[in-house]
Amino acid sequence: MNNNQKIAENIREQYVEKKKNKIDELVALDRKVKRPAEIFAYSFGVVGSLVLGTGMCLAMKVIGNMMPLGVVIGLLGIGMVAVNYSIYKFIVEKQKKKYGKKILALSDEILNS
Repeated sequence: MNNNQKIAENIREQYVEKKKNKIDELVALDRKVKRPAEIFAYSFGVVGSLVLGTGMCLAMKVIGNMMPLGVVIGLLGIGMVAVNYSIYKFIVEKQKKKYGKKILALSDEILNS
């Protein structure tokens, strides 16, 4: 196959309707379990890091002369970052309970066929 045929085949694959099979459905269900927790964890982690950084800047008198306030804000940021993984695990477990039966049934069906 020459280079032009490969390019044409790659472009053609993008437009051909793909038949969804059980593996695709299983992967989609797995994403439904993990995606909400990941979105929360990344967002909460970024906010916690920014709060921590703001507290550090205040405590080191980079943006103002409010060291006690900076320490409090920094500790709040540390707390947010510290509990982030626990909250992530809680959300994943909640989603697993919601979709677990469907995932197990579908995976058993795939494994037994």
